[in-house]
Amino acid sequence: MGWIVALIVGGIAGWLASMVMNRDASMGIVWNIVVGCVGSVVGNALSGPLLGMQGSVQRFSLPGLLIAFAGAVVLLAIVNLIQRGRVR
Repeated sequence: MGWIVALIVGGIAGWLASMVMNRDASMGIVWNIVVGCVGSVVGNALSGPLLGMQGSVQRFSLPGLLIAFAGAVVLLAIVNLIQRGRVR
């Protein structure tokens, strides 16, 4: 059951990040889920040592969603730098 929640939360985080980074038109639902789930891993890797907080997308929580969203934004910013040489 936890992986279903992780996919849903990852999809929401990825969709929100793609809206903020202005990439929503070029991404589908599958890529939103992938970006959100990978963003959650990136967000947890950054927020643990820097802020001392951890979030999980295995069960829904607001800190977990915010950390996944922040990680997805960082991930999309890196993708923008690689693809276009600038952050939108």
